[in-house]
Amino acid sequence: MNIPNILTLARIAFIPLLVVLFYLPFNWSMPVAAGLFGLASITDWLDGYLARRWNQSTPFGAFLDPVADKLMVVVALALLIERYDTLVLTLPALVIIGREIVISALREWMAEMGKRGMVAVSWVGKLKTTLQMVSLLILLAFPPAHPLALVGVVVVYVAAALTLWSMIQYLKAAWPHLSRSM
Repeated sequence: MNIPNILTLARIAFIPLLVVLFYLPFNWSMPVAAGLFGLASITDWLDGYLARRWNQSTPFGAFLDPVADKLMVVVALALLIERYDTLVLTLPALVIIGREIVISALREWMAEMGKRGMVAVSWVGKLKTTLQMVSLLILLAFPPAHPLALVGVVVVYVAAALTLWSMIQYLKAAWPHLSRSM
């Protein structure tokens, strides 16, 4: 067990706390839930940075890091779908969740073929992740009627568009291998 792996495990441990904070009936619970999500987002970057910097990458960390990321994002999106209870937020949330499932399956399949590098994270994927985290932070912090919530909705739509774009790029890169197996 090393510090990057502990940070990844902490991100998973934050999930039930995020849910509890989200549902607490206090004025401070939404900003605190958003702060916890922001802290988790920072650990997402920090654990990878430290693992590379300190040469502490492990198979456990390589497996668990993307799982922790996806769990935190999907739980936050599910909470927000309930809060907004409208197609306005449900649509981009489902696009983001659906893309994560497709790309996770694609990466697993390409890894089995020894071609995982063909679906490595791109700059578009990194930008998508950054915008996604910013939008979720904003949406968790403010109620739907708050003016800043509109900013969060706009940013989540940009993130969803980048999500589709990056998915198309990954599928294009993998298409020669996918089409051969038809």
